[in-house]
Amino acid sequence: MLVLSSAAAIAMAAGGCSAGPQGPVAAADDFARAFARHDVQAAASLTTAPDKARPALGSAWDDLQAQQMSAHTGSARINGDTATVDYTYRWQLPKSRVWTYDGELHMGRTDGRWQVRWTASDIHPQLGDTQTMQLRDIPAPRARVNERSGTDVLIPGVVHRIMFALVDATDPNYTASALAAALNQFDNTVTTQGILATAAKSRRAYTVALLTDWEYNQVGDDLLGLPGVSTTREWDLVPTDRTFAPDLTTQVRKTVIDEVGGKSGWDVVTVNADGVDTDVLQEVAPQPAPSFSLSLDRSVQNAAQRAVDAREEKSMMVVIQPSTGAILAVAQNKPADADGPVATAGLYPPGSTFKTVTAAAAIGSGIATPDTTVPCPSEIVIGQRTIPNYDGFSLGDVPMSDAYARSCNTAFAKISSWLSKDALTRTAAKFGVGPDYTIAGLPTVSGSVPPAKELTLRTEDGIGQGKVVVSPFAMALVAATVAHGSTPVPYLLSGHSTKVSGAGSAPSAEVIAGLRLMMRKVVLSGTADRIADQGEVYGKTGEAEVPDGSHSWFIGYRGDMAWATLLVKGGSSDNAVAVTRDMLLALPPGSA
Repeated sequence: MLVLSSAAAIAMAAGGCSAGPQGPVAAADDFARAFARHDVQAAASLTTAPDKARPALGSAWDDLQAQQMSAHTGSARINGDTATVDYTYRWQLPKSRVWTYDGELHMGRTDGRWQVRWTASDIHPQLGDTQTMQLRDIPAPRARVNERSGTDVLIPGVVHRIMFALVDATDPNYTASALAAALNQFDNTVTTQGILATAAKSRRAYTVALLTDWEYNQVGDDLLGLPGVSTTREWDLVPTDRTFAPDLTTQVRKTVIDEVGGKSGWDVVTVNADGVDTDVLQEVAPQPAPSFSLSLDRSVQNAAQRAVDAREEKSMMVVIQPSTGAILAVAQNKPADADGPVATAGLYPPGSTFKTVTAAAAIGSGIATPDTTVPCPSEIVIGQRTIPNYDGFSLGDVPMSDAYARSCNTAFAKISSWLSKDALTRTAAKFGVGPDYTIAGLPTVSGSVPPAKELTLRTEDGIGQGKVVVSPFAMALVAATVAHGSTPVPYLLSGHSTKVSGAGSAPSAEVIAGLRLMMRKVVLSGTADRIADQGEVYGKTGEAEVPDGSHSWFIGYRGDMAWATLLVKGGSSDNAVAVTRDMLLALPPGSA
């Protein structure tokens, strides 16, 4: 589209439609109009050198990858048979890019006819006669992912995809064995049998491993020429440490991979006849995407990971910052990894840790306080269910705080029988158990506490058996709620809000004060005294009976750090306390 300036309009009006001599502005308009509509043949014919102008004008459109152009002509300065006419070109380039600049057309009159005196400056004022213009992309630096102290967890890099196709292997056993030997140093789960079994299920090549540049350089020569093995080189977000929350960082990578590119910049450069860049005519800097920050704390994550790795049974731990909801650590050992992201989405009976919710329901409904005397016989019959204490211990009549500290099943079964059918359901929601959490980069399930109409079921639920199931993630929220006074909104990736549905109102101050008193007593004189030397720790132990064993639980908090530790069929709750203590011992001085 051609838009004429006022000067051009005046000149055309003066000339009207007469067949008289045409002025320099009108001639410049004709050239600019043809150039703007991509009619390089017509535009070139209005110059003094059509054979030179034609390819140069065409190259401008092609090398700029232009989608549209508009041209405006301005005032003319005439000196005898020569003149200059101002122009403004506005190019529409790919990806909504716009480039506007001004210049001058040099005009000449021969035999009464004005023409554009051809020079490359008719395209751009800085363009030389042997030069062309080229549009270039300037890639934006890709974003990184770092943990809360600022160290990198995922960085832009290259990965080498190692694939194996059984149908292309002349000796599958040899190839699989060689692959396993090469890759096992980076991933000890890769085995000859595993490679062959997976390959047998796939009709095509399947991915055995992804290696970083450094890793590939160690074993690339060993892989070359293996029949059935192929490799490709790809851009990706690469972990800086394979051992740092590997399952979690895999989920994070999937979440942010489409957001790390930022907005690319662009420039227009002049290139001489030898293909060498000579000048930059226009430059728009790229806009890199900001780095993504994980709530994970490297020291807490590493301490928790080492603690669960020391156990043979499936072990896991979730650590949350009560004041902010930041997820500081999600740790699982390899046996637990085989079941998926169970630390945050696996459901298990909570055992006596759920007495925290039962106590909160009793205090909140006015049924009991930490000082209320409750019976703690060795066993109690409620409805048709006989509920015993561990090893048949008996405390007699004691304050509820003592029954909680010593984890008396009979006392809390009795307390549960006093509650309404949905008291535990409503109270659990106040502590984070039951609501749905949609957390970017982290699959979560909090648990289920269904209303219990039957008295027997209600008493079983009250001691964390029955139909109550929870995840370690949810029980970490329970501890965090006691520490903070209300349930924090958990998050993993800064800038990505968490959606919560089904959350309850905050517990009352009386409930929180009572639970804090009782959880501290558990550590000072109750079932978690093993951890009493680790500062001002508050906690609750639990042992959940399941077929062929029992789960070992410990939830608690210290300062601004709350946790839930679970050992699947780990036996005594003291084992979960020991794992938590190992985590606290490994933290640097000054940690919460």
